[in-house]
Amino acid sequence: QVQLVESGGGLVQAGGSLRLSCAASGRTFSRYSMGWFRQAPGKEREFVGSIRWSTGYTSYADSVKGRFTISRDNAKNTVYLQMNSLKPEDTAVYYCHAYYGMDYWGKGTLVTVSS
Repeated sequence: QVQLVESGGGLVQAGGSLRLSCAASGRTFSRYSMGWFRQAPGKEREFVGSIRWSTGYTSYADSVKGRFTISRDNAKNTVYLQMNSLKPEDTAVYYCHAYYGMDYWGKGTLVTVSS
């Protein structure tokens, strides 16, 4: 089994920055990718970005390109989401996601961006 634990959410003013972390524990082999999704109030969960664990290749949603950066620390089994130039529309619960041939999810961390 895989456990994902997020941290780093909070309240920030528009234009500010936050860094989210997601630590994976349990099974580590066959990890294909890790990344982030988010869900704003009243909206569907949406893809934010991901990183392929073996190559470091990253992909992002258009809405966050140029503002958010995903990175990983292999030794710590941790993925990070650096969020800069935050906007009120980035307010959401951010969920860590990992794919090992099946999907695993963290419990989420709330990010609130005030205008």
